[in-house]
Amino acid sequence: MQVALNYLYGNLGKNYPDTIATIDLGGGSVQIAYAVSKESALNAPKLPNGDPYVQQKSLLGTNYYLYVHSFLNYGLLAARADILKASKNYTSPCIVEGHNGYYTYNGVAYKAASQKQGPNIRRCKAIIRKLLQLDAPCQHKNCSFAGIWNGGGGAGTKNLHISSFFYDYASTVGIVDPKEPSGITQPIQYYKAATLACKTKKQNMKLVFPNIGDKDIPFICMDLLYEYTLLVHGFGIDPIRKITVVHQVNYKNHLVEAAWPLGSAIDAVSSTTSEKLISYVGISY
Repeated sequence: MQVALNYLYGNLGKNYPDTIATIDLGGGSVQIAYAVSKESALNAPKLPNGDPYVQQKSLLGTNYYLYVHSFLNYGLLAARADILKASKNYTSPCIVEGHNGYYTYNGVAYKAASQKQGPNIRRCKAIIRKLLQLDAPCQHKNCSFAGIWNGGGGAGTKNLHISSFFYDYASTVGIVDPKEPSGITQPIQYYKAATLACKTKKQNMKLVFPNIGDKDIPFICMDLLYEYTLLVHGFGIDPIRKITVVHQVNYKNHLVEAAWPLGSAIDAVSSTTSEKLISYVGISY
């Protein structure tokens, strides 16, 4: 995703501080990626299995050092299951008032029932914070969550774009215009939307958020709180920092989805022309 976005924005070939950082929230995992200096790369620690946190890549003729980490089982859909699991088949403080059902993930059904008084934001956030393992031992100077090194930050993080479920919910609840392929937001906007969702009864949710899908209604309070907590407490982003939430990029007057296959193609055939790269991943432009 990080390579794809930088390609579409025309940043490849520029110095690393002029590239963008990405956080991509999928269903099963969340991935962060950004460029760091050569000095930071040389001093970077390694994962316990010996794999590097920082990868050196030559992209369209320019060498970059990329901090990349994918947090498995911390995607939105996986997180739903783990949050519900914490309630041990009883009612959950994260489910909207008036819902009583089940949520199935990877073939396992989890009880998804609201408490009589509806969601409790404080208790729900506490479950999410525990899920993120914010207090896990950190073997390095700085960690994000689950004891994982955060890459050290730096100039490569100044221009941050978030995508996938971050965009889906931002467009659904009105944080950004759903008719636009991207928009500017702040993490605090997810929390404000969560507080509204958490106090809205299930039968009234469509009146408050007309664009929400029926299957997401029971989980909207939970999901928005998770996205906020992940950004602010997991990745350490200032709640009022301006960031870009993106689904598509205007590339040569055509909207192109910023997806990982494009980045993979660029990595594989970085000397190929832009038109062939777009064709390589099956994107019409």
